[in-house]
Amino acid sequence: MQKTFNKYTIIIITIAISVILFINFLFHLNLLKTQQFNTFFAKTQQMIHTLENNRMELDLLRKNLDEDYLTRARAAAYVLDRQKDVSMDVAQMQYLADLLNVDELHIINENGIIASSSVSQYVGIDMADHKQTRPFLDLLGGDSEETYLIQEAQPNAAEDKIMQYVGVAGKGQIGVVQVGFTPTRQLEAQSRNTYDYIFSKFPTDIDEELFVVDISTQTVLGHSAGLHKDLNADCYRLDSLLDCEKGAYREGTDGTVMYVVSRRYDDVLLCAALPRSVLFQKLWKNMTATFFYLLFIETVIVFLLNYLIKRKVINGIHSIIGTLDSITKGNLDVEADVSGNREFEILSTGINAMVKSIVNLSDRISAIIEMSGIPLAAFEYERSINRVFVTSGLSRLLGLSEKEAALLYQNAATFDNYIRSVTRNPMKGEENIYRFAQDKYLQIYLSESSDGYLGVITDVTKDIRQKTLLHYENTHDPLTGLYKFDYFKEISAEILRKANPEKLSAVAMIDLDYFKSINDTYGHDAGDRYLQAFADVMKSMPEEHFLYARRSGDEFCMLLYDCVDSAEILSCLNAFYEALHKKEVLLSDTQSKTISASCGFVLTDNIENSITELLRRADEALYEVKRNTKGVYGEYHKGCRHSTNSFGFSI
Repeated sequence: MQKTFNKYTIIIITIAISVILFINFLFHLNLLKTQQFNTFFAKTQQMIHTLENNRMELDLLRKNLDEDYLTRARAAAYVLDRQKDVSMDVAQMQYLADLLNVDELHIINENGIIASSSVSQYVGIDMADHKQTRPFLDLLGGDSEETYLIQEAQPNAAEDKIMQYVGVAGKGQIGVVQVGFTPTRQLEAQSRNTYDYIFSKFPTDIDEELFVVDISTQTVLGHSAGLHKDLNADCYRLDSLLDCEKGAYREGTDGTVMYVVSRRYDDVLLCAALPRSVLFQKLWKNMTATFFYLLFIETVIVFLLNYLIKRKVINGIHSIIGTLDSITKGNLDVEADVSGNREFEILSTGINAMVKSIVNLSDRISAIIEMSGIPLAAFEYERSINRVFVTSGLSRLLGLSEKEAALLYQNAATFDNYIRSVTRNPMKGEENIYRFAQDKYLQIYLSESSDGYLGVITDVTKDIRQKTLLHYENTHDPLTGLYKFDYFKEISAEILRKANPEKLSAVAMIDLDYFKSINDTYGHDAGDRYLQAFADVMKSMPEEHFLYARRSGDEFCMLLYDCVDSAEILSCLNAFYEALHKKEVLLSDTQSKTISASCGFVLTDNIENSITELLRRADEALYEVKRNTKGVYGEYHKGCRHSTNSFGFSI
């Protein structure tokens, strides 16, 4: 009987394993293709995002530089118009070019000849002789500031070096004033928009390929491995790539089958490819692991079934006696499971039916919780039974080992003391939420009755973290880490409401000086560093007196509170400005600058003033400071808000 049982058991389990392996093969094959498609789609999306960002950056840079270059050209024309009676030799032209911070400066006379220049070998060049210089002849005869030409960066006529020239119509004997610049920043920005540069920033997996195909010319414009690679295979031809948007197999170099995903962007196809063999390596690895896993399960099942057939009949009576003894001691988790003959099965069924009515509620709750996947557990205690009924996930939520949990559940009084110790640390502002460990929070609901109590425990750590993070993001400026303006007003109003009447406070509005010039000259990254450095100075001030926020752009505000008198407030402001003067900000590889800021403040001597009114008055004080001088602070005085004499300035 035992041999027959083992034979059919092995046959049935083997067939089941074979079916499982086949279904698993089909499922994982489709899953791997989907995952690879999503990976390729994400990479092409990143490439598109990078191309668009680089293009926007280049357009903005060109616009800003063109405006700056045109301003310098007009300044040169203005200076030269007032020097028309002075002969401008090369040295004088170079001196003027240095003053205007331009690389080259030329004067083109009415005949189209360079009459004066900061570069000696350019003097005497006829502008009509070269296609690069010829367009500037159209400016001759114009005398309006609107008569100008901004030329794209290109090789110049004299030395074939890359330059950008800007010309404006001069007055009097000066025909055209031309300035030249080496377009270093533009060339660097253009280099970041090449496919070779973009591919260098995208790491690829083993044997993975990224490439771009021009739709109009049907040629490969760039490849992650370089254009020296053999690009004649089907997977690089436009006609075979057009229908790969959802992923398809194409023949690659040396007959290798490639899994290819293409995506159209403007006039090019962005493509990603991976050898099918690499894709299948992942599949076979998974299938091998699954096979050995199922084989191990089959071996264990056969061994256990054989063990049950041999042993359970012999030990059946002893097992039933031990089960009954355990139940009488309060261990209702035990279940009689004796098989082998009809008598043992009937007896086991009767014992289990007797216990089932006691533990039925706990089992149902456990099953529901396990199916939901929610980090939740429940427990119940009755004083008539010295044991706690719990769901299966309770020990995991409480971080208990199986041994610790078993000891805790056996004694209701011990368990009650443990739960009460957990609920001694309620979280401020939250109902029934307790800090269980350094980074773990539990929500515990207790329902007591005359017979005992029922409790539900939920792990809300993720919700608390998300709530804390959301609160921080809603109340703090992402660039500087300072409070946002609305939250600052809310906190300031609360501080002023609770302020000691014998103490004095002040509200200050601050504006960074020359910030637009820093952004225009050194770029927005330098401007961001400048803002962050200013915020660091604000955050270095003592928290017992300073509350700070970013209002918008380069505007900030502060609340100086809990000060003895106005002298202490001025001392705090002086300390703040001393820290500013010591703060050095690196704007470029060779340029740094100390922070300059203007400030207007108002004392809160009238406790009825709202924070909105105080900010308005501080803003008026700031406006007066900016109108008269910069880099200092001034105080608002009642009754004289429009008079410059009403502001006292201090450095």
